[in-house]
Amino acid sequence: MEHKSKIALVTGGSRGLGKDMALRIAEKGIDVVLTYNSKAQEAEEVVKQIESTGQKAAAIQLNTAEVQSFDTFVDRLKDTLATQFNINQFDFLVNNAGFAGYSPIADVTEGMFDGLINVHFKGVYFLTQKLLPVLYDGGGIINISSALPRIAVPGSSVYASVKGAVEVFTRYLAKELGSRKIKANTVAPGAMMTDFGGGHLRGSEQLQQFVSSSTPLGRPGVAEDVGGVVAFLCTEDARWVNGQRIEVSGGMFV
Repeated sequence: MEHKSKIALVTGGSRGLGKDMALRIAEKGIDVVLTYNSKAQEAEEVVKQIESTGQKAAAIQLNTAEVQSFDTFVDRLKDTLATQFNINQFDFLVNNAGFAGYSPIADVTEGMFDGLINVHFKGVYFLTQKLLPVLYDGGGIINISSALPRIAVPGSSVYASVKGAVEVFTRYLAKELGSRKIKANTVAPGAMMTDFGGGHLRGSEQLQQFVSSSTPLGRPGVAEDVGGVVAFLCTEDARWVNGQRIEVSGGMFV
């Protein structure tokens, strides 16, 4: 049965890049379910902002580090889709949720390593796996990576490595889900002026100058630079884009 309004699920949609993705996806006439870890009020504000544009939206709590909670989350998602959207599946999964971690290789602890692996790779892997039965054939998966698998910046070895793993995983998703006409792509933001990593870039003028001088377009990125690219991948215009890594970094270190 052909369903009318399409729905995207955006993890980590209460702030930063995820918030902009959710808002820009809604601008395309797509309904949005967003997840948040702890910022319930901020998530509700994003929901209201989307609803004010005429699209439907909902927010569900999810900690992507806790794989054991995913079955419960999927049940809550199904319930939300049924009661608020009158539908039983969704169209686009945007795996965005995450946090930063900076440390020289010599100082990386097992705790830091596991934390980044759990959210950025294990969590992405198993959440995607659990959601495959709830994803419409012909839909899409968009995994958020980073410029760092391509550009080696000291202090980001763990974060960059797990994002590299996600990029490989994305190509395998594209291959294995092709029979269901589900596309899988990666969007890789460059250095961004958000609160990510405790405002790591935003709080350092020296770092901003370094990024600007390394970027042909001459400035660091902002959240609004990325959301529209993710939204594009949720449209019919992107129907033949599959298994790709799209970097959104202003050409940093090109």
